[in-house]
Amino acid sequence: MRWTIKPKPSEEKIKQLAQALNVEDFVATLLVQRGIETYEDAKRFFRPTLNDLNDPYLMKDMDKAVERIETAIANQENILVFGDYDVDGTTAVSLVSSYLKTYYPNVATYIPDRYDEGYGISFKGIDFADDNGFSLIIALDCGIKSIDHIAYAKERNIDFIICDHHRPGEFLPEAVAILDPKRNDCNYPYDELCGCGIGFKLIQALGTNRNQTIDDLIPYLDLVAAAIAADIVPMTGENRVLAYFGLQVINSEPRPGIKALIFQLKKQTLDITDVVFIIAPRINAAGRIKHGNHAVELLTEFDFEQAQQFASEIEAYNSERKDLDKQITKEALQQIEENKEQKRFTSVVFQETWHKGVIGIVASRLIETYYRPTLVFTKSGDKYAASARSVKGFDIYNALEACSEYLEQFGGHMYAAGMTLKEENYQLFKDAFEKEVEKTIHPDMLTQEISVDAEINFTDITPKLTRILKQFEPFGPQNMTPVFLTKNIKDTGYGKPMGQEEEHLKLFVKQNNSEGIPAIGFGLGNKFDVTTHQKPFQAVYSIDENEWKGQLSLQLRLKDIQ
Repeated sequence: MRWTIKPKPSEEKIKQLAQALNVEDFVATLLVQRGIETYEDAKRFFRPTLNDLNDPYLMKDMDKAVERIETAIANQENILVFGDYDVDGTTAVSLVSSYLKTYYPNVATYIPDRYDEGYGISFKGIDFADDNGFSLIIALDCGIKSIDHIAYAKERNIDFIICDHHRPGEFLPEAVAILDPKRNDCNYPYDELCGCGIGFKLIQALGTNRNQTIDDLIPYLDLVAAAIAADIVPMTGENRVLAYFGLQVINSEPRPGIKALIFQLKKQTLDITDVVFIIAPRINAAGRIKHGNHAVELLTEFDFEQAQQFASEIEAYNSERKDLDKQITKEALQQIEENKEQKRFTSVVFQETWHKGVIGIVASRLIETYYRPTLVFTKSGDKYAASARSVKGFDIYNALEACSEYLEQFGGHMYAAGMTLKEENYQLFKDAFEKEVEKTIHPDMLTQEISVDAEINFTDITPKLTRILKQFEPFGPQNMTPVFLTKNIKDTGYGKPMGQEEEHLKLFVKQNNSEGIPAIGFGLGNKFDVTTHQKPFQAVYSIDENEWKGQLSLQLRLKDIQ
Protein backbone atom coordinates (compact mmCIF):
# COMPACT_ATOMS: atom_id res chain seq x y z
CA MET A 1 0.00 0.00 0.00
CA ARG A 2 1.32 3.44 -0.81
CA TRP A 3 -0.23 6.57 0.60
CA THR A 4 -0.26 9.68 -1.55
CA ILE A 5 -1.51 13.02 -0.32
CA LYS A 6 -3.51 14.91 -2.94
CA PRO A 7 -1.80 18.13 -4.06
CA LYS A 8 -3.09 21.13 -2.15
CA PRO A 9 -5.02 23.62 -4.31
CA SER A 10 -4.05 27.31 -4.37
CA GLU A 11 -4.28 29.06 -0.98
CA GLU A 12 -6.22 31.92 -2.55
CA LYS A 13 -9.00 29.63 -3.85
CA ILE A 14 -9.20 27.86 -0.46
CA LYS A 15 -9.41 31.16 1.49
CA GLN A 16 -12.07 32.63 -0.81
CA LEU A 17 -14.28 29.53 -0.62
CA ALA A 18 -13.79 29.06 3.15
CA GLN A 19 -14.94 32.66 3.64
CA ALA A 20 -17.88 32.42 1.25
CA LEU A 21 -19.18 29.25 2.95
CA ASN A 22 -18.06 29.99 6.52
CA VAL A 23 -16.20 26.66 6.84
CA GLU A 24 -12.71 25.62 7.99
CA ASP A 25 -9.88 25.83 5.46
CA PHE A 26 -9.48 22.09 5.20
CA VAL A 27 -13.19 21.64 4.35
CA ALA A 28 -12.74 24.24 1.60
CA THR A 29 -9.66 22.27 0.49
CA LEU A 30 -11.78 19.11 0.11
CA LEU A 31 -14.26 21.03 -2.04
CA VAL A 32 -11.69 22.70 -4.30
CA GLN A 33 -10.06 19.27 -4.83
CA ARG A 34 -13.44 18.16 -6.19
CA GLY A 35 -13.60 21.08 -8.62
CA ILE A 36 -15.96 23.14 -6.43
CA GLU A 37 -14.50 26.64 -6.35
CA THR A 38 -17.35 29.13 -6.00
CA TYR A 39 -20.38 29.67 -3.79
CA GLU A 40 -22.58 28.71 -6.79
CA ASP A 41 -20.65 25.45 -7.35
CA ALA A 42 -21.02 24.63 -3.66
CA LYS A 43 -24.73 25.37 -3.72
CA ARG A 44 -25.20 22.95 -6.62
CA PHE A 45 -23.06 20.35 -4.82
CA PHE A 46 -24.71 20.56 -1.39
CA ARG A 47 -28.25 21.29 -2.55
CA PRO A 48 -28.85 19.29 -5.74
CA THR A 49 -32.14 20.08 -7.47
CA LEU A 50 -33.93 18.35 -10.32
CA ASN A 51 -33.76 21.66 -12.22
CA ASP A 52 -30.03 20.96 -12.61
CA LEU A 53 -30.85 18.14 -15.05
CA ASN A 54 -30.11 18.85 -18.71
CA ASP A 55 -32.76 19.11 -21.41
CA PRO A 56 -32.96 15.58 -22.89
CA TYR A 57 -33.35 17.03 -26.40
CA LEU A 58 -29.75 18.25 -26.24
CA MET A 59 -28.77 14.61 -26.86
CA LYS A 60 -28.18 13.83 -30.53
CA ASP A 61 -31.00 11.78 -32.13
CA MET A 62 -33.38 12.26 -29.15
CA ASP A 63 -35.95 13.89 -31.46
CA LYS A 64 -35.70 10.91 -33.86
CA ALA A 65 -36.06 8.39 -30.99
CA VAL A 66 -39.17 10.11 -29.60
CA GLU A 67 -40.72 10.49 -33.07
CA ARG A 68 -40.22 6.77 -33.86
CA ILE A 69 -41.75 5.66 -30.54
CA GLU A 70 -44.75 7.99 -31.00
CA THR A 71 -45.24 6.62 -34.54
CA ALA A 72 -45.14 3.06 -33.18
CA ILE A 73 -47.79 3.93 -30.61
CA ALA A 74 -49.99 5.68 -33.19
CA ASN A 75 -49.75 2.65 -35.51
CA GLN A 76 -50.31 0.09 -32.73
CA GLU A 77 -46.89 -1.54 -33.37
CA ASN A 78 -45.38 -4.00 -30.94
CA ILE A 79 -42.34 -2.57 -29.07
CA LEU A 80 -39.62 -4.80 -27.59
CA VAL A 81 -37.45 -3.29 -24.83
CA PHE A 82 -34.10 -5.11 -24.95
CA GLY A 83 -31.26 -4.81 -22.44
CA ASP A 84 -28.23 -6.44 -20.95
CA TYR A 85 -28.40 -8.92 -18.04
CA ASP A 86 -26.44 -6.84 -15.50
CA VAL A 87 -27.82 -4.23 -13.07
CA ASP A 88 -27.55 -1.34 -15.53
CA GLY A 89 -29.29 -3.33 -18.27
CA THR A 90 -32.08 -4.86 -16.18
CA THR A 91 -32.90 -1.60 -14.37
CA ALA A 92 -32.95 0.26 -17.72
CA VAL A 93 -35.32 -2.31 -19.26
CA SER A 94 -37.53 -2.17 -16.17
CA LEU A 95 -37.59 1.63 -16.29
CA VAL A 96 -38.40 2.13 -19.98
CA SER A 97 -40.86 -0.77 -20.25
CA SER A 98 -42.79 0.11 -17.07
CA TYR A 99 -42.97 3.77 -18.17
CA LEU A 100 -44.29 2.92 -21.66
CA LYS A 101 -46.82 0.48 -20.20
CA THR A 102 -48.41 3.30 -18.18
CA TYR A 103 -50.03 4.47 -21.42
CA TYR A 104 -49.41 1.81 -24.09
CA PRO A 105 -50.01 -1.94 -23.71
CA ASN A 106 -48.08 -3.47 -26.66
CA VAL A 107 -44.71 -3.53 -24.91
CA ALA A 108 -42.61 -6.57 -23.97
CA THR A 109 -39.11 -7.04 -22.57
CA TYR A 110 -36.18 -9.19 -23.61
CA ILE A 111 -32.98 -9.94 -21.69
CA PRO A 112 -30.44 -12.13 -23.52
CA ASP A 113 -29.30 -15.32 -21.82
CA ARG A 114 -25.79 -14.77 -20.46
CA TYR A 115 -24.67 -18.29 -21.40
CA ASP A 116 -26.54 -18.95 -24.62
CA GLU A 117 -26.43 -15.49 -26.24
CA GLY A 118 -23.67 -13.61 -24.44
CA TYR A 119 -23.33 -9.88 -24.01
CA GLY A 120 -25.29 -7.28 -25.99
CA ILE A 121 -27.77 -7.52 -28.86
CA SER A 122 -28.15 -11.10 -30.09
CA PHE A 123 -29.36 -12.66 -33.34
CA LYS A 124 -31.58 -14.89 -31.22
CA GLY A 125 -33.23 -11.80 -29.70
CA ILE A 126 -33.86 -10.33 -33.16
CA ASP A 127 -35.34 -13.68 -34.33
CA PHE A 128 -37.61 -13.62 -31.27
CA ALA A 129 -38.77 -10.12 -32.26
CA ASP A 130 -39.31 -11.24 -35.86
CA ASP A 131 -41.28 -14.36 -34.88
CA ASN A 132 -43.51 -12.39 -32.52
CA GLY A 133 -44.34 -9.39 -34.69
CA PHE A 134 -42.18 -6.69 -33.07
CA SER A 135 -41.26 -3.91 -35.48
CA LEU A 136 -39.36 -1.68 -33.03
CA ILE A 137 -36.62 -2.65 -30.58
CA ILE A 138 -35.34 -0.19 -27.97
CA ALA A 139 -31.90 -1.45 -26.89
CA LEU A 140 -30.55 -0.23 -23.56
CA ASP A 141 -26.98 -0.41 -22.20
CA CYS A 142 -25.80 -2.15 -25.39
CA GLY A 143 -25.80 -1.89 -29.18
CA ILE A 144 -23.27 0.82 -29.98
CA LYS A 145 -21.04 -1.71 -31.77
CA SER A 146 -23.76 -4.07 -33.05
CA ILE A 147 -23.42 -3.15 -36.74
CA ASP A 148 -24.13 -6.66 -38.09
CA HIS A 149 -27.06 -7.23 -35.74
CA ILE A 150 -28.77 -3.99 -36.68
CA ALA A 151 -28.27 -4.77 -40.40
CA TYR A 152 -29.78 -8.24 -39.80
CA ALA A 153 -32.81 -6.64 -38.09
CA LYS A 154 -33.21 -4.15 -40.92
CA GLU A 155 -33.55 -7.02 -43.43
CA ARG A 156 -36.48 -8.20 -41.30
CA ASN A 157 -38.09 -4.73 -41.22
CA ILE A 158 -37.29 -4.23 -37.55
CA ASP A 159 -36.16 -0.75 -36.48
CA PHE A 160 -33.72 -0.12 -33.64
CA ILE A 161 -33.32 2.72 -31.17
CA ILE A 162 -30.00 2.35 -29.34
CA CYS A 163 -29.49 3.85 -25.86
CA ASP A 164 -25.89 3.11 -24.88
CA HIS A 165 -23.10 4.69 -22.86
CA HIS A 166 -20.13 2.63 -24.05
CA ARG A 167 -17.46 3.96 -26.38
CA PRO A 168 -18.46 3.67 -30.06
CA GLY A 169 -16.21 1.98 -32.62
CA GLU A 170 -15.09 3.60 -35.86
CA PHE A 171 -18.52 3.14 -37.49
CA LEU A 172 -22.01 3.43 -36.00
CA PRO A 173 -24.79 0.91 -36.64
CA GLU A 174 -27.63 1.95 -38.99
CA ALA A 175 -30.27 2.43 -36.31
CA VAL A 176 -33.17 4.90 -36.47
CA ALA A 177 -31.67 6.74 -33.51
CA ILE A 178 -28.50 6.30 -31.43
CA LEU A 179 -28.53 7.95 -28.01
CA ASP A 180 -24.97 7.85 -26.68
CA PRO A 181 -23.29 10.99 -25.26
CA LYS A 182 -19.90 9.38 -26.05
CA ARG A 183 -20.57 9.77 -29.80
CA ASN A 184 -18.10 12.26 -31.26
CA ASP A 185 -20.92 14.20 -32.90
CA CYS A 186 -23.06 14.45 -29.75
CA ASN A 187 -22.80 17.75 -27.84
CA TYR A 188 -24.83 16.67 -24.80
CA PRO A 189 -23.27 18.53 -21.83
CA TYR A 190 -22.68 15.41 -19.67
CA ASP A 191 -21.24 12.19 -21.08
CA GLU A 192 -20.92 9.99 -17.99
CA LEU A 193 -24.52 8.72 -17.73
CA CYS A 194 -25.01 4.97 -17.33
CA GLY A 195 -27.36 2.95 -19.59
CA CYS A 196 -30.29 3.35 -17.22
CA GLY A 197 -29.53 7.09 -17.02
CA ILE A 198 -29.89 7.32 -20.80
CA GLY A 199 -33.15 5.36 -20.55
CA PHE A 200 -34.30 7.99 -18.05
CA LYS A 201 -33.42 10.83 -20.46
CA LEU A 202 -35.55 9.02 -23.08
CA ILE A 203 -38.63 8.85 -20.82
CA GLN A 204 -37.98 12.47 -19.79
CA ALA A 205 -38.19 13.45 -23.48
CA LEU A 206 -41.28 11.27 -24.05
CA GLY A 207 -42.89 12.84 -20.99
CA THR A 208 -42.79 16.32 -22.53
CA ASN A 209 -45.36 15.11 -25.12
CA ARG A 210 -47.67 14.13 -22.26
CA ASN A 211 -47.29 17.37 -20.33
CA GLN A 212 -45.37 15.55 -17.63
CA THR A 213 -42.82 17.40 -15.53
CA ILE A 214 -39.73 15.96 -13.89
CA ASP A 215 -41.79 15.51 -10.68
CA ASP A 216 -43.95 12.92 -12.47
CA LEU A 217 -40.83 10.84 -13.17
CA ILE A 218 -39.34 10.83 -9.64
CA PRO A 219 -40.76 7.32 -8.87
CA TYR A 220 -38.38 5.89 -11.53
CA LEU A 221 -35.26 7.27 -9.87
CA ASP A 222 -34.83 4.32 -7.48
CA LEU A 223 -33.88 2.27 -10.55
CA VAL A 224 -31.51 4.96 -11.85
CA ALA A 225 -29.74 5.26 -8.47
CA ALA A 226 -29.25 1.47 -8.33
CA ALA A 227 -27.70 1.50 -11.83
CA ILE A 228 -25.42 4.49 -11.13
CA ALA A 229 -24.15 2.80 -7.96
CA ALA A 230 -23.65 -0.60 -9.59
CA ASP A 231 -22.04 0.65 -12.80
CA ILE A 232 -19.42 2.72 -10.94
CA VAL A 233 -19.86 5.80 -13.15
CA PRO A 234 -18.57 9.18 -11.90
CA MET A 235 -20.66 10.65 -9.07
CA THR A 236 -20.61 14.12 -10.61
CA GLY A 237 -22.99 16.40 -12.49
CA GLU A 238 -26.21 14.78 -13.61
CA ASN A 239 -25.34 11.38 -12.07
CA ARG A 240 -25.03 13.01 -8.65
CA VAL A 241 -28.45 14.68 -8.97
CA LEU A 242 -30.11 11.45 -10.17
CA ALA A 243 -28.45 9.36 -7.43
CA TYR A 244 -29.27 11.93 -4.73
CA PHE A 245 -32.99 11.92 -5.50
CA GLY A 246 -32.97 8.19 -6.32
CA LEU A 247 -31.68 7.43 -2.82
CA GLN A 248 -34.54 9.49 -1.38
CA VAL A 249 -37.00 7.32 -3.33
CA ILE A 250 -35.25 4.12 -2.16
CA ASN A 251 -35.54 5.31 1.46
CA SER A 252 -39.10 6.66 1.29
CA GLU A 253 -41.21 5.03 -1.42
CA PRO A 254 -39.27 2.41 -3.37
CA ARG A 255 -41.05 0.23 -5.93
CA PRO A 256 -42.29 -3.10 -4.45
CA GLY A 257 -39.32 -5.07 -5.89
CA ILE A 258 -36.68 -2.88 -4.25
CA LYS A 259 -38.79 -2.66 -1.09
CA ALA A 260 -38.85 -6.48 -0.98
CA LEU A 261 -35.03 -6.63 -1.25
CA ILE A 262 -34.65 -4.05 1.55
CA PHE A 263 -37.31 -5.81 3.64
CA GLN A 264 -34.92 -8.73 4.18
CA LEU A 265 -32.30 -6.38 5.65
CA LYS A 266 -32.41 -4.88 9.08
CA LYS A 267 -31.29 -1.40 8.00
CA GLN A 268 -33.36 1.73 8.47
CA THR A 269 -31.69 4.07 5.96
CA LEU A 270 -29.65 2.98 2.98
CA ASP A 271 -26.76 5.02 1.59
CA ILE A 272 -25.05 4.58 -1.76
CA THR A 273 -22.62 2.00 -0.30
CA ASP A 274 -25.57 -0.17 0.76
CA VAL A 275 -26.94 0.08 -2.77
CA VAL A 276 -23.54 -1.03 -4.17
CA PHE A 277 -23.04 -3.93 -1.75
CA ILE A 278 -26.59 -5.02 -0.89
CA ILE A 279 -29.10 -4.16 -3.63
CA ALA A 280 -26.88 -4.35 -6.75
CA PRO A 281 -25.38 -7.84 -6.15
CA ARG A 282 -28.87 -9.26 -5.64
CA ILE A 283 -30.23 -7.72 -8.85
CA ASN A 284 -27.09 -9.01 -10.59
CA ALA A 285 -27.36 -12.50 -9.10
CA ALA A 286 -30.43 -13.31 -11.22
CA GLY A 287 -28.50 -12.88 -14.48
CA ARG A 288 -25.37 -14.52 -13.10
CA ILE A 289 -26.98 -17.69 -11.80
CA LYS A 290 -30.32 -18.11 -13.61
CA HIS A 291 -31.58 -15.44 -16.02
CA GLY A 292 -31.74 -11.63 -16.05
CA ASN A 293 -35.50 -11.90 -16.66
CA HIS A 294 -35.94 -12.69 -12.98
CA ALA A 295 -34.51 -9.26 -12.11
CA VAL A 296 -36.88 -7.49 -14.53
CA GLU A 297 -39.84 -9.43 -13.09
CA LEU A 298 -38.85 -8.32 -9.59
CA LEU A 299 -38.33 -4.67 -10.56
CA THR A 300 -41.56 -4.32 -12.53
CA GLU A 301 -43.83 -6.23 -10.12
CA PHE A 302 -46.44 -4.04 -8.43
CA ASP A 303 -47.82 -6.58 -5.96
CA PHE A 304 -45.67 -6.55 -2.81
CA GLU A 305 -46.38 -10.19 -1.83
CA GLN A 306 -45.43 -11.41 -5.29
CA ALA A 307 -42.33 -9.17 -5.18
CA GLN A 308 -41.34 -10.79 -1.87
CA GLN A 309 -41.60 -14.20 -3.52
CA PHE A 310 -39.28 -13.05 -6.34
CA ALA A 311 -36.91 -11.43 -3.82
CA SER A 312 -36.51 -14.64 -1.82
CA GLU A 313 -35.70 -16.58 -5.01
CA ILE A 314 -33.10 -13.93 -5.88
CA GLU A 315 -31.70 -14.18 -2.34
CA ALA A 316 -31.12 -17.89 -2.98
CA TYR A 317 -29.32 -17.13 -6.28
CA ASN A 318 -27.17 -14.61 -4.42
CA SER A 319 -26.14 -17.22 -1.81
CA GLU A 320 -25.23 -19.62 -4.60
CA ARG A 321 -23.25 -16.85 -6.33
CA LYS A 322 -21.26 -16.20 -3.10
CA ASP A 323 -20.33 -19.88 -2.73
CA LEU A 324 -19.26 -20.08 -6.38
CA ASP A 325 -17.13 -16.97 -6.31
CA LYS A 326 -15.31 -18.15 -3.14
CA GLN A 327 -14.57 -21.54 -4.68
CA ILE A 328 -13.43 -20.21 -8.08
CA THR A 329 -11.23 -17.50 -6.51
CA LYS A 330 -9.49 -20.21 -4.49
CA GLU A 331 -8.90 -22.31 -7.63
CA ALA A 332 -7.68 -19.29 -9.62
CA LEU A 333 -5.15 -18.30 -6.92
CA GLN A 334 -3.91 -21.92 -6.87
CA GLN A 335 -3.48 -21.82 -10.65
CA ILE A 336 -1.35 -18.65 -10.46
CA GLU A 337 0.90 -20.35 -7.88
CA GLU A 338 1.15 -23.64 -9.79
CA ASN A 339 2.11 -21.77 -12.98
CA LYS A 340 4.60 -19.69 -10.95
CA GLU A 341 3.00 -16.49 -12.25
CA GLN A 342 3.12 -14.50 -9.00
CA LYS A 343 5.63 -12.00 -10.38
CA ARG A 344 3.93 -11.21 -13.72
CA PHE A 345 2.40 -7.89 -14.79
CA THR A 346 -1.01 -9.53 -15.41
CA SER A 347 -3.18 -12.32 -14.05
CA VAL A 348 -4.75 -14.39 -16.84
CA VAL A 349 -6.39 -17.65 -15.73
CA PHE A 350 -8.66 -20.22 -17.38
CA GLN A 351 -10.71 -23.21 -16.31
CA GLU A 352 -13.43 -24.56 -18.57
CA THR A 353 -15.86 -25.45 -15.77
CA TRP A 354 -15.85 -22.04 -14.08
CA HIS A 355 -19.29 -20.45 -13.91
CA LYS A 356 -19.48 -17.66 -16.47
CA GLY A 357 -21.76 -15.61 -14.23
CA VAL A 358 -19.16 -14.94 -11.55
CA ILE A 359 -15.88 -14.57 -13.47
CA GLY A 360 -16.12 -10.75 -13.27
CA ILE A 361 -16.39 -10.90 -9.49
CA VAL A 362 -13.49 -13.39 -9.35
CA ALA A 363 -11.34 -11.01 -11.43
CA SER A 364 -11.98 -8.27 -8.83
CA ARG A 365 -11.16 -10.71 -6.00
CA LEU A 366 -7.84 -11.69 -7.60
CA ILE A 367 -6.83 -8.02 -7.71
CA GLU A 368 -7.12 -7.99 -3.90
CA THR A 369 -4.21 -10.51 -3.83
CA TYR A 370 -2.27 -9.63 -6.99
CA TYR A 371 -2.81 -5.96 -7.72
CA ARG A 372 -2.57 -5.90 -11.53
CA PRO A 373 -4.78 -6.08 -14.68
CA THR A 374 -6.70 -9.35 -14.49
CA LEU A 375 -8.62 -11.61 -16.89
CA VAL A 376 -10.61 -14.67 -15.90
CA PHE A 377 -11.56 -17.04 -18.75
CA THR A 378 -14.05 -19.89 -18.93
CA LYS A 379 -15.49 -22.03 -21.73
CA SER A 380 -18.57 -20.63 -23.46
CA GLY A 381 -19.86 -22.87 -26.25
CA ASP A 382 -16.86 -23.58 -28.46
CA LYS A 383 -15.11 -20.33 -27.46
CA TYR A 384 -13.30 -18.98 -24.42
CA ALA A 385 -15.01 -16.01 -22.75
CA ALA A 386 -13.45 -13.66 -20.17
CA SER A 387 -14.16 -10.80 -17.84
CA ALA A 388 -11.42 -8.21 -17.41
CA ARG A 389 -10.81 -5.86 -14.48
CA SER A 390 -8.15 -3.20 -14.18
CA VAL A 391 -6.21 -1.32 -11.51
CA LYS A 392 -6.39 2.42 -10.84
CA GLY A 393 -5.12 4.51 -13.72
CA PHE A 394 -4.62 1.70 -16.24
CA ASP A 395 -6.87 1.55 -19.33
CA ILE A 396 -7.56 -2.14 -19.90
CA TYR A 397 -9.75 -1.41 -22.94
CA ASN A 398 -6.76 0.10 -24.79
CA ALA A 399 -4.58 -2.89 -23.83
CA LEU A 400 -7.20 -5.29 -25.27
CA GLU A 401 -7.46 -3.20 -28.41
CA ALA A 402 -3.69 -3.59 -28.87
CA CYS A 403 -4.11 -7.41 -28.74
CA SER A 404 -7.37 -7.52 -30.67
CA GLU A 405 -5.92 -9.65 -33.52
CA TYR A 406 -6.35 -12.67 -31.19
CA LEU A 407 -9.88 -11.75 -30.07
CA GLU A 408 -13.22 -12.60 -31.69
CA GLN A 409 -14.97 -9.70 -30.01
CA PHE A 410 -14.50 -7.39 -27.03
CA GLY A 411 -16.20 -4.39 -25.45
CA GLY A 412 -16.19 -2.32 -22.29
CA HIS A 413 -14.38 0.65 -20.83
CA MET A 414 -11.24 1.70 -18.97
CA TYR A 415 -11.68 -0.47 -15.87
CA ALA A 416 -13.87 -3.39 -16.97
CA ALA A 417 -14.36 -5.30 -20.20
CA GLY A 418 -15.55 -8.60 -21.66
CA MET A 419 -14.23 -10.62 -24.59
CA THR A 420 -14.29 -13.94 -26.44
CA LEU A 421 -11.56 -15.76 -28.36
CA LYS A 422 -10.92 -19.11 -30.05
CA GLU A 423 -9.31 -21.85 -27.97
CA GLU A 424 -6.19 -21.95 -30.18
CA ASN A 425 -5.59 -18.21 -29.59
CA TYR A 426 -5.71 -18.34 -25.78
CA GLN A 427 -1.97 -18.76 -25.14
CA LEU A 428 -1.03 -16.35 -27.94
CA PHE A 429 -3.34 -13.74 -26.48
CA LYS A 430 -2.14 -14.37 -22.92
CA ASP A 431 1.49 -13.77 -23.97
CA ALA A 432 0.62 -10.70 -26.06
CA PHE A 433 -1.46 -9.18 -23.25
CA GLU A 434 1.36 -9.68 -20.72
CA LYS A 435 3.83 -7.99 -23.10
CA GLU A 436 1.45 -5.09 -23.82
CA VAL A 437 0.80 -4.40 -20.13
CA GLU A 438 4.50 -4.70 -19.24
CA LYS A 439 5.26 -2.14 -21.95
CA THR A 440 2.52 0.38 -21.07
CA ILE A 441 1.87 0.22 -17.32
CA HIS A 442 3.64 2.56 -14.90
CA PRO A 443 5.32 0.52 -12.11
CA ASP A 444 3.53 2.63 -9.44
CA MET A 445 0.18 1.39 -10.76
CA LEU A 446 1.06 -2.12 -9.56
CA THR A 447 0.95 -1.07 -5.90
CA GLN A 448 -2.42 -0.22 -4.46
CA GLU A 449 -2.66 3.46 -3.73
CA ILE A 450 -4.61 5.16 -0.98
CA SER A 451 -5.30 8.71 -2.01
CA VAL A 452 -5.39 10.97 1.06
CA ASP A 453 -7.40 14.21 0.93
CA ALA A 454 -5.84 15.95 3.93
CA GLU A 455 -3.84 15.51 7.12
CA ILE A 456 -5.86 16.46 10.20
CA ASN A 457 -5.81 16.08 13.98
CA PHE A 458 -8.49 14.34 16.02
CA THR A 459 -9.43 17.73 17.50
CA ASP A 460 -10.62 18.72 13.98
CA ILE A 461 -13.26 15.97 14.06
CA THR A 462 -16.24 17.92 15.38
CA PRO A 463 -20.01 17.36 15.08
CA LYS A 464 -20.03 20.24 12.56
CA LEU A 465 -17.45 18.46 10.39
CA THR A 466 -19.42 15.19 10.41
CA ARG A 467 -22.59 17.08 9.46
CA ILE A 468 -20.80 18.74 6.53
CA LEU A 469 -19.19 15.46 5.35
CA LYS A 470 -22.61 13.81 5.42
CA GLN A 471 -23.69 16.38 2.82
CA PHE A 472 -20.87 15.31 0.48
CA GLU A 473 -22.93 12.17 -0.16
CA PRO A 474 -23.71 10.32 -2.36
CA PHE A 475 -20.11 9.18 -2.82
CA GLY A 476 -18.65 7.54 -5.90
CA PRO A 477 -15.89 7.97 -8.48
CA GLN A 478 -14.61 11.59 -8.64
CA ASN A 479 -16.46 12.29 -5.38
CA MET A 480 -15.04 9.60 -3.12
CA THR A 481 -15.47 9.52 0.66
CA PRO A 482 -12.82 11.91 2.04
CA VAL A 483 -9.79 10.07 3.42
CA PHE A 484 -7.74 11.65 6.22
CA LEU A 485 -4.28 11.03 7.63
CA THR A 486 -3.55 11.48 11.34
CA LYS A 487 -0.11 10.93 12.91
CA ASN A 488 1.02 10.10 16.41
CA ILE A 489 -2.01 7.99 17.40
CA LYS A 490 -2.07 5.47 20.24
CA ASP A 491 -4.50 2.69 21.03
CA THR A 492 -5.86 3.00 24.56
CA GLY A 493 -5.33 -0.71 25.22
CA TYR A 494 -8.74 -1.96 24.08
CA GLY A 495 -7.51 -2.98 20.61
CA LYS A 496 -8.07 -6.52 19.41
CA PRO A 497 -8.30 -8.55 16.20
CA MET A 498 -11.84 -9.63 15.28
CA GLY A 499 -13.60 -12.01 12.92
CA GLN A 500 -13.49 -15.81 12.57
CA GLU A 501 -9.89 -15.76 11.38
CA GLU A 502 -9.00 -12.56 13.26
CA GLU A 503 -8.77 -10.82 9.89
CA HIS A 504 -10.26 -7.50 11.10
CA LEU A 505 -9.07 -4.97 13.67
CA LYS A 506 -10.99 -3.06 16.34
CA LEU A 507 -9.30 -0.20 18.23
CA PHE A 508 -10.09 2.68 20.58
CA VAL A 509 -7.67 5.44 19.63
CA LYS A 510 -6.44 8.78 20.98
CA GLN A 511 -4.10 11.50 19.79
CA ASN A 512 -2.35 13.44 22.56
CA ASN A 513 -5.16 14.56 24.88
CA SER A 514 -8.06 14.10 22.46
CA GLU A 515 -11.22 12.17 23.32
CA GLY A 516 -10.98 8.47 22.47
CA ILE A 517 -12.60 7.38 19.19
CA PRO A 518 -13.60 3.82 18.20
CA ALA A 519 -11.95 2.63 14.97
CA ILE A 520 -12.49 -0.43 12.80
CA GLY A 521 -10.21 -1.78 10.09
CA PHE A 522 -11.60 -4.51 7.83
CA GLY A 523 -8.85 -6.82 6.61
CA LEU A 524 -6.27 -5.15 8.88
CA GLY A 525 -6.09 -7.88 11.54
CA ASN A 526 -2.51 -8.67 10.50
CA LYS A 527 -1.46 -5.15 11.58
CA PHE A 528 -2.51 -5.58 15.23
CA ASP A 529 1.14 -5.62 16.37
CA VAL A 530 1.65 -2.07 15.07
CA THR A 531 -0.84 -0.84 17.71
CA THR A 532 0.24 -2.74 20.84
CA HIS A 533 2.16 -1.50 23.93
CA GLN A 534 1.05 2.13 23.45
CA LYS A 535 3.36 2.46 20.43
CA PRO A 536 2.51 5.55 18.37
CA PHE A 537 1.40 4.91 14.78
CA GLN A 538 -0.25 6.79 11.91
CA ALA A 539 -3.48 5.92 10.17
CA VAL A 540 -5.45 6.76 7.04
CA TYR A 541 -9.20 6.54 7.50
CA SER A 542 -12.61 7.91 6.64
CA ILE A 543 -15.07 9.22 9.21
CA ASP A 544 -18.01 6.91 9.54
CA GLU A 545 -21.26 6.58 11.47
CA ASN A 546 -21.98 3.29 13.14
CA GLU A 547 -25.62 2.30 13.60
CA TRP A 548 -26.13 -0.05 16.55
CA LYS A 549 -29.58 -0.79 18.03
CA GLY A 550 -30.94 2.39 16.46
CA GLN A 551 -28.19 4.57 17.97
CA LEU A 552 -25.73 6.45 15.75
CA SER A 553 -22.15 6.93 16.93
CA LEU A 554 -18.98 8.22 15.34
CA GLN A 555 -16.25 5.78 14.31
CA LEU A 556 -13.16 5.80 12.12
CA ARG A 557 -13.11 3.40 9.18
CA LEU A 558 -9.41 2.54 8.94
CA LYS A 559 -7.94 2.06 5.45
CA ASP A 560 -4.37 1.33 6.56
CA ILE A 561 -1.98 1.89 9.47
CA GLN A 562 1.80 2.07 9.75
